[in-house]
Amino acid sequence: MSRPPPVRVRNTRREDFDGLIEMCRAVYPESPAWTVEQLESHLRVFPEGQLVAEEEGTGRVAGMAASLVVRWDDYETGGAWRDFTDHGTFRNHDPQNGRTLYGAEVMVHPGMRRRGVGSLLYDARRDLVRGLGLLRIRAGARLRGYHRHADRMSAGDYARSVIRGEMKDPTLSFQLRHGFRVVAVVGGYLRHDPESLGWSAVIEWLNPEVATPADSADRDPSFAPPGPREAGPRA
Repeated sequence: MSRPPPVRVRNTRREDFDGLIEMCRAVYPESPAWTVEQLESHLRVFPEGQLVAEEEGTGRVAGMAASLVVRWDDYETGGAWRDFTDHGTFRNHDPQNGRTLYGAEVMVHPGMRRRGVGSLLYDARRDLVRGLGLLRIRAGARLRGYHRHADRMSAGDYARSVIRGEMKDPTLSFQLRHGFRVVAVVGGYLRHDPESLGWSAVIEWLNPEVATPADSADRDPSFAPPGPREAGPRA
């Protein structure tokens, strides 16, 4: 069996819009897709923050990431997605005052999964933060598996179980493996999402080139990852 073509990440172009919208409908069949007007606004206000993963040779859209820069203190940590993105337009992009890259979207085409596409997009985002000298990436990780456990545990306890490795969440587990840490768990992030029931983990990756210990002071310590296990007595 021949290996599939490699995938590369580049900045989004207008000619990608049809492929992005088609992919969005495949990933979120029950939710509204990105509109041309929103995607055009992203390119207008922050072209460097819009990324496409493309299969080399075929040009097929394999994934995308959409971001903007915000001044975090202008928002409530428990704010909804629409607040952080100005209803998906990114018109609140604030490169003069902001130090936080807000990850508004990452998605991988269902037919392109298990090919490292998500990892490539996260790597490209970290490169962008380093290149711009920003402090961090923050985003809302919708707790996609929570609906299966909501009848017996809170969203916060669910997130803690995922952090400890006792459960796996399709979104949060992947982000934790990529160096993100949970700052808080909030409700009402995507209010009509049937998988997360509106619950999201606020996640963060700090740029090691500029961050200080004080920059992680607002993290809820109950969401800290477990430390290394102590070795037991030898027999």
